[in-house]
Amino acid sequence: VQLQASGGGLVQVGGSLRLSCAASGRSFTNDAVAWFRQAPRKDRELLGITWRHGNIYYVDSVKGRFTISTDDARNTVYLQMNSLKPEDTAVYYCAADQNPPYGNSKFKPSSYNSWGKGTLVTVSS
Repeated sequence: VQLQASGGGLVQVGGSLRLSCAASGRSFTNDAVAWFRQAPRKDRELLGITWRHGNIYYVDSVKGRFTISTDDARNTVYLQMNSLKPEDTAVYYCAADQNPPYGNSKFKPSSYNSWGKGTLVTVSS
């Protein structure tokens, strides 16, 4: 499956953005889909993952601010980001895998075999 992330941009502190991860090539409605980000000079970090069927995990740093949702008809997964902070500035990536990673595997980028090109989010103070 090919993934395309979009929706990044410049936003002020406290603002919101919605990122999209559109899939092509096949349906990915049964894939686990995750959102990662990578800030300058930092490792790529997991933000959240949906294993579908309503099962979603978020890391503590974004819990309550970020929401993952899916639109199977559009073959798209979204990341709604609210109450943005300067430390949210990063390149954001979506990733998917037909073999859903669980436990500590979900944090590892190597657990996902499909990646979209990143989209840059800049939060200005």
